[in-house]
Amino acid sequence: MKWLHFILSHSIFIAICAVALAFQTVQLRHFNSTFPVYGFIFFATLSSYNFYWVLSRLSFLEGSVTAGFLKKEAIPISLFVFSGAGLLFCLEQSSIPFNFVLTACLLTVFYSIPLLPFTFLTFIRRLGVLKTIMLAFTWTYVTAFIPLQKTYLLLDNADLFIITRRFLFMFMLCIIFDSRDIAVDKLRGLRSLATDLSPAILQLLTYSVFIVLFGTNFLSTSYGVTSYQSIALQVSTIALLVVYFYSIRKQGYLFYYFLVDGLMLFSALSTFIASI
Repeated sequence: MKWLHFILSHSIFIAICAVALAFQTVQLRHFNSTFPVYGFIFFATLSSYNFYWVLSRLSFLEGSVTAGFLKKEAIPISLFVFSGAGLLFCLEQSSIPFNFVLTACLLTVFYSIPLLPFTFLTFIRRLGVLKTIMLAFTWTYVTAFIPLQKTYLLLDNADLFIITRRFLFMFMLCIIFDSRDIAVDKLRGLRSLATDLSPAILQLLTYSVFIVLFGTNFLSTSYGVTSYQSIALQVSTIALLVVYFYSIRKQGYLFYYFLVDGLMLFSALSTFIASI
């Protein structure tokens, strides 16, 4: 099981999930994308998560950076450098506009601001709701907007429908992880949706997101989604709610990093099977 732990703990699995969601976007919009685009999304996700991991370790490090710290974090640092090189290579081979890449980088940096040791940015740490929304939006941007490779003005109603539903799907996943991290976030002085809202309000928000996801799926065939794809999306939505119910109870490492993250892969695979 060491190989599984390595894949999960170093964000390789979640990078695969990001590629799967990008592929799902392409399938739902019925066009083809190139391998370098998927490669860019894989390496961008891998680099951003390892960057955030190393930055979080640095922000809560007591004292200066030592050789022991660099040795301990050698794998995430190496993955960050490796994925950065892969990102640049795939970007050169793809036709992704540079401003799209710049926006994705800025979103990653903005999400990481609470970890930066700058006192004039302290006020951003108090914007817990914004942090959760920003993470869901970043995932939406990378897995739904970039694969379309359209400028903002060229997005049609079908594109906006897919993008909006992807945001809600990712937003609900973010709520699950925020709820898990309440105790740690409070200890570290970090804020999120789960720390800023009462459990009752957070639960009501989660159910509201689910109802919108479930209800709007009945409109999907009006936006080019096939009937079988629509059924697959609905199954994924129901699976998301079931996992949320289980997340209310205390769960372990594999539950979150394999099952919860795996919902992205499950949604994409179900759509793929429905498209055959």
